[in-house]
Amino acid sequence: MRRLLAVLLCLIVPSVAFAGENSYKVTSDGGSLQDVKAGNNVQLSIEPTQIKIIQSKKELVTIPAASVTEISYGEDVHRRIGAAIGLAVISFGVGALMALTKSKKHFVGLTWADGDKKGGFAMQCDKNEYRGILAALEGITGKKAVDSEAMNVKN
Repeated sequence: MRRLLAVLLCLIVPSVAFAGENSYKVTSDGGSLQDVKAGNNVQLSIEPTQIKIIQSKKELVTIPAASVTEISYGEDVHRRIGAAIGLAVISFGVGALMALTKSKKHFVGLTWADGDKKGGFAMQCDKNEYRGILAALEGITGKKAVDSEAMNVKN
């Protein structure tokens, strides 16, 4: 009985693990998609040959992996001053400690050119998922993500 259960689990567990979808909830930060405003929640679906951006179960764009021209990554670090001021009203010590903490936001950018269709999309990713998103995008496109902090941009 135990062997039968072990064999059954060996067959079921891998199929369930691979049945999961590579889909991530991200927040739009801008880009060329007309139907998406900055701050809207969208779903990024990464498949072996294409990337889909979906909002409210409506597919906004399908980007072939081969047409991706650049993947970029950046982060925004800031101190939690507003929260510190709020806590300082209750307890000055806790508010002072809160002012020393930092918050990070992780951004991933994607640009593509598919024939005459060109576009770009910037998204804010969860701190626990941005590495997975970058790895998945790099894996299917063959492009290495560019760190936007290391780039020297002169206006």
